[in-house]
Amino acid sequence: MKTEFMLAITQLAAEKKLPQEVVLEAVEAALASAFRKNNFAANQNIEVKLDPNTGEVTVFAEKVVVETVTDPRLEFSLEEAKRIKRDIELGETIEVEATPKDAGRIAAQTAKQVVLQRLREAERELVFEEFSDRESDIITGIVQRIEPRQITMDLGRTEGILPNSEQVRTERYRVGQRLKVCLLEVHRTTRGPQIFVSRTHRNLLRRLLELEVPEIHSGTVELKAIAREAGYRSKVAVAARQPGIDPVGSCVGLRGIRIQNIVNELNGEKIDVVEWHADPKAFIANALSPAAVTSVEMEEEEKTATVVVPDRQLSLAIGKEGQNARLAAKLTGWRIDIKSVSAAEAERAIAEEKAALEKPVAEEVEVPSVAEIEEAVAPEEEHVELPAAEEAPLKAVPQITEPPPLRELRFAEDIFPPRVVQPDKKAKEAKGKKKKEPVEIEKKEGVIRPKKARRSPRVHIEGEDEEYQELLK
Repeated sequence: MKTEFMLAITQLAAEKKLPQEVVLEAVEAALASAFRKNNFAANQNIEVKLDPNTGEVTVFAEKVVVETVTDPRLEFSLEEAKRIKRDIELGETIEVEATPKDAGRIAAQTAKQVVLQRLREAERELVFEEFSDRESDIITGIVQRIEPRQITMDLGRTEGILPNSEQVRTERYRVGQRLKVCLLEVHRTTRGPQIFVSRTHRNLLRRLLELEVPEIHSGTVELKAIAREAGYRSKVAVAARQPGIDPVGSCVGLRGIRIQNIVNELNGEKIDVVEWHADPKAFIANALSPAAVTSVEMEEEEKTATVVVPDRQLSLAIGKEGQNARLAAKLTGWRIDIKSVSAAEAERAIAEEKAALEKPVAEEVEVPSVAEIEEAVAPEEEHVELPAAEEAPLKAVPQITEPPPLRELRFAEDIFPPRVVQPDKKAKEAKGKKKKEPVEIEKKEGVIRPKKARRSPRVHIEGEDEEYQELLK
């Protein structure tokens, strides 16, 4: 019976993936609660010890030492107590073995639910300790349920939650899909540990690089900074700790095999690997790759860098929707302003012109005193005598005492005669014309001809011809 009991404990530990000591502690606590309910007082302290080799159960109970025992469950006689401990006195407590005879039957009937509850609590605590030590680490999970606000993933011993804010917009998930995620936080709740994972965190890219690049895992190549826009593009700054090692080439790998594996895991996200430099100017120039940089000017106080690039590479340096410049600013920690060579030269020329105009005059002008100004304004009158031949006769200047009278204003209607409007000749001719009479059509021998208007016969008037002849004469 005892051997079967220990086999059951071993099998239970294997199923729950718990250490055997944890299962033994849970069984001991369950037996203690069961014994206290049936064989001991409610507030009495008892302890159950289970031998892992033989499976023997031993129960120890605390009792008070008295001269005369009235309640054997709580009291113990002084004589029997001195057999166990010689220097014991009245009123002290002592642990006495008080194993019930029906311990196996009670354990089978009443301790089952307590054992299961204790095992669940132990399992949750073990899972919490396991995942709390792996924060910011990469784990593999399987998509279990897809909900509008979150995705539930199976992480093996427990479940993880992928919130909507930590999902990549360009990715489409399906049930049963295997994903690598970054462990963000682990919270302890009444239902067990609650684990949050992410697909957008930059530590996911860091852990993938450590898995794929042995130089980063060993420490010969160091990851200095990472800037990431999940699903679109990322920039990684690396530096070598040993001379003779190419940090960028180590991360890219032969024919790009190492970086390509990471890109495939991130569903086609572009990754730029640049070399870190202690000089901020060189680091900023490297961070803007693949664009070439002509010059970099920096302002330490405002932490702003002005970068000049060739005109043809201005759009390449800025990137699509400013993505390349934005990632370079995140990677370096500097605010970057990008200008073309032509724009920089134009600004420099304007600045030189302004400086030339604002430059003060070098020569100092002597300011005359007040006395000199008065002498120049009112000099002393000197009488000069001119010869008689050079004296010119002066003409009398007429003096105007009163202003001339104003002339009377006249309007154009008073000066010019009224305009006579000539009638329109065309309108007059059109008015005088008579309407043409309709032409009658004559049919004669199959030919249609318009009929000629017949002239009225001339009426002879007596004396008309004689008068006409005389007028001709």
